[in-house]
Amino acid sequence: MPSTMASPLTAELIQDVIANLPIQGRIMLKLLLIQHLDVTHEEILFMVSDRPDPRCVSGKKPITTMTEESISAMLSRRDEYRRRARLRRERTGLQCTALAVLAATADKLVDRTAALLATRGVSAEAIANLKTQARVAVPRPALRVLEERWDKNDISAEEYQTYRLAIEMQLHLRMAERFRTRLALAERERQTSDQTTLQDHEIGHIWGIPAGTLAARKVKFLSQYLMALQAALTGTPANPNSIPPLDLWKDTLATLSRTPIERSIAAYDGLEQTESALIEKLSAYVVGAVPEPIEVKFWNSLVYGASSNAMHSENTRTLFGLQRLVSIQQDTDTSPEALDEDLLKRTTPRPKLDNAALGDSSEQKLEITDLQKQILHNFIGEDASGKASDKW
Repeated sequence: MPSTMASPLTAELIQDVIANLPIQGRIMLKLLLIQHLDVTHEEILFMVSDRPDPRCVSGKKPITTMTEESISAMLSRRDEYRRRARLRRERTGLQCTALAVLAATADKLVDRTAALLATRGVSAEAIANLKTQARVAVPRPALRVLEERWDKNDISAEEYQTYRLAIEMQLHLRMAERFRTRLALAERERQTSDQTTLQDHEIGHIWGIPAGTLAARKVKFLSQYLMALQAALTGTPANPNSIPPLDLWKDTLATLSRTPIERSIAAYDGLEQTESALIEKLSAYVVGAVPEPIEVKFWNSLVYGASSNAMHSENTRTLFGLQRLVSIQQDTDTSPEALDEDLLKRTTPRPKLDNAALGDSSEQKLEITDLQKQILHNFIGEDASGKASDKW
């Protein structure tokens, strides 16, 4: 094989080579690459007429296999396998996109909390020690002690916020590491998904031809495709006696994996009970405001549809949450000024109520509205006098 190629491998060249194959070859390659390529209606009709008629086995004379029912059944099978393959590709892509942004935002939050601590007089050595201890730090006891000291007036608002910023910095350090670990796993899953084609039994289920016929056609037309692709790349005629270059099949999968991902239309599936509650939680998630104990469960509900509040109307993993997460990330301001404002607002101590205000509020008499009077009247009944036992 020549060491240099006359033209680079592109998705358009791959589609042109497949289009020039015989119709059986086109169908075979398109079914193998169904997450990237579409099987046309003309090819569906050919598959319906090409499959063997089961009535021949029972001894009955076949009339025709081209019926509305058989065409509809094949279209349904084609659509189901295509939908599953493309949803898998879309999900892995959304995971990688979202996790890369989440990790970058967590790193920014670490830098901003460190800068805010430095402006409050915390030394660089103390900040470095906090970062070193972030992985083993347990925030719940520290937060509980901090709240108790704030309730007892043992600490000022400025000191409270400084301690809270230190806890926030350690939190985002852990979250950044967690997001990068998930991103590495998601990247491997995406690579595996990009290199996955339909299996023989899946193609046989769609096409309806015997396994032996399917295997023979697969070997024949895959070899023809690789030889034709090599000829198109090198600009030289294909030698039918040469061994097809198997590396071109890996290059084909890699080239098609770089094409834009088709976005599906996902319906809300009940995550977080209401769509507005989900959007609110996602908006907090993109800026690191979701509490650490529930973050893992929330991420799993986005990726796997594992929330107990989901209706599971979709028989594959839901993409609604991931799609909204990526779109909210694109619209969220993560500039240093915006992050500083959010961090200061998040770490501000809750206001205290003075005893005088509490005393005044407890002495106030509650007035009953007309609606509340009507509800009480309906509950008690017409006769409110006498003993309760007299009414029974």
